[in-house]
Amino acid sequence: MENLQGKTAFITGGASGLGLGIAKACAKEGMNIVIADLRQDAIDEALVIFKENNWPAIGVCLNVADREAYVAAADAAEAAFGKIHVLVNNAGLGVPEGKIWEDSWDVIDLAIDVNYKGVLNGMKIILPRIIAHGEGGHVVSTASKAALVPVPGFTLYNSLKMAVVTVMETLATDLRGTNIGSSVFCPGPFVTNLGASTGTVMKSMGVEVKRPEPPKAPEKKDDAPPPPKMDIDFSKIMRSPDEAGARVVRGIKRNDIYIFSHTDFKAGWVARAEAIAKGFPDEPLNPDFNKVFSILAYNPTFERQTQVPAWEE
Repeated sequence: MENLQGKTAFITGGASGLGLGIAKACAKEGMNIVIADLRQDAIDEALVIFKENNWPAIGVCLNVADREAYVAAADAAEAAFGKIHVLVNNAGLGVPEGKIWEDSWDVIDLAIDVNYKGVLNGMKIILPRIIAHGEGGHVVSTASKAALVPVPGFTLYNSLKMAVVTVMETLATDLRGTNIGSSVFCPGPFVTNLGASTGTVMKSMGVEVKRPEPPKAPEKKDDAPPPPKMDIDFSKIMRSPDEAGARVVRGIKRNDIYIFSHTDFKAGWVARAEAIAKGFPDEPLNPDFNKVFSILAYNPTFERQTQVPAWEE
């Protein structure tokens, strides 16, 4: 979807952080913006930015786990701008986690409702509208680098974000031959307020916020040498949400299946892929297998992904 001018983007979790960065990037392309977020105060603050820049935008207060409210939000978007062309499933939570067997049922259910069901709800409610108008479109869902290289102690976040990757890969398969694209955004470290917004959302939904005890620092020995000084430019590690938005817009225009931000995670993914490959028994292939199960053994959708060039500011 190369021409975004005059099209409409519906962005969940769009009032702050990565969602706001994506909304601003889409607005700079001449798009109409629908900011869907659970926090009305954040929506009001974000809309000031769009008004100051004369970018057409509306805000809708939305809990992505509430399907009836989602339908009403989609109706409001169409009432304002006529048609929706781009859906960005960005709303998500980074719930406080420990070992999975130590997490409360409320935290588990909330993480599934927002980080997984919220994505499915968006596709179920918005995608048929994009298909119906026939003008083409694109769906982007925000997963995480944690989907590719799991982080210890984050079973819910790791697994649900990996589920989003699989959802978007399957969607790309199911949309082959149409004028609608599918991308999964797996960001690395960006400067956002995910922790603060998660706490606000959890409280509003009646889930108690309990953060696990931080690990105890090792005892410092009197004769221990001081830690080495790190000469690091953190601005190149913790990147701006505006950059995230620009990368997502580039991915939409390129029709990428995968939108990544930090190449530094590639080695971890390659190690994981190689470990999986090693898990297959060292046995000869059955020459008749693909005659029966070719659809299970190979997916040509992956051939669509071309090499993404280096990022240019």
